[in-house]
Amino acid sequence: MTPENREKFRLLSWNVNGLRAAYRKGFMDWLATEQPDVLCLQEVRALPEQLPKDLREPQDYRAYWAPAERKGYSGVALLTRQEPSKVILGLGDEAFDREGRTIQADYGDFVLLTAYFPNGSRDHSRVPFKMAYKRALLERAEALRSQGRAVIICGDVNTAHREIDLARPVQNQTTTGFLPQERAWIDEVLERGYLDAFRELNPDREGAYSWWANWGGARDRNIGWRIDYFFITPDLRPRVLEAGIHADVMGSDHCPVSLTLG
Repeated sequence: MTPENREKFRLLSWNVNGLRAAYRKGFMDWLATEQPDVLCLQEVRALPEQLPKDLREPQDYRAYWAPAERKGYSGVALLTRQEPSKVILGLGDEAFDREGRTIQADYGDFVLLTAYFPNGSRDHSRVPFKMAYKRALLERAEALRSQGRAVIICGDVNTAHREIDLARPVQNQTTTGFLPQERAWIDEVLERGYLDAFRELNPDREGAYSWWANWGGARDRNIGWRIDYFFITPDLRPRVLEAGIHADVMGSDHCPVSLTLG
C-alpha cells in the first residue's frame, strides 16, 4: 500500500536520548499505542545487536539502523510499516557517517531524510562541523528536488529558529542552538521554498517546545526549545493534515513531533 491510497500517512520523529533507556521507560507500549506509519529516531546510542529483539525487530515494522562508530553515542533509526523502495544510510561523507546521523528513504511520492544534527558544543568548538553537516544535508535534499522529487527533512536540528521557538531567547543569544549562523541555515531552508510544517499550521503559537534541559525543573516550568522539525517541500503542503508537538510524552529530554499527510 502506498501513501497515495492511504487515508492518512503519519510520521513521527523523536530524539529518545538513548533507546535502551527509553525502552525501560515504556517505549514499546508507546509505540503500540501510537502505531505511526513511520518513526524516525535520533540519539539511539546503541548498536542494533545491543537491543532486545522486540526492539531491534518491532512487530509490524521494518527497522533500519545507522549507528555511530563510537559506542553509546549518536545514532539514528527508521522504523517503517511500508517498505521504502530504497534506503541509504548516511550522506556518503565519512566524517558525518561515522557518527550515525542520516537515513534516506524513498517512499515513491516523497523522499524522507531523517537526521540527527550535531550539537555545536558549549564552547562552540563543534559549530563549524555542525554547519558543514547542515550544508551537506541541504545539498542532498536539493539534489533530490532537482530530480523532481518531493522531500521531507525531519529530526533533531539542534537549533531554535526564532525567538518564539525558545523560552529565553535573550539569555541564549550566544548559546549554541540559537547562534545567528545556526538560525540563518533555517532561514536558507525556508528561502529555498521548504516549509516548517509546525509553523505552517501554528504560526503564532508560543510555548511550543520539543526539548527541555534536565535540570532546574525546566520541563515542569516549560522552559524549553523547539529544535525538532519537519521541513517539507511546498508540493506536499496540500496533503498536510496535522503537524504537532507531543510534550506529554515522557521518556526523554525531547518529546516526539509529528506530521500527518492525507
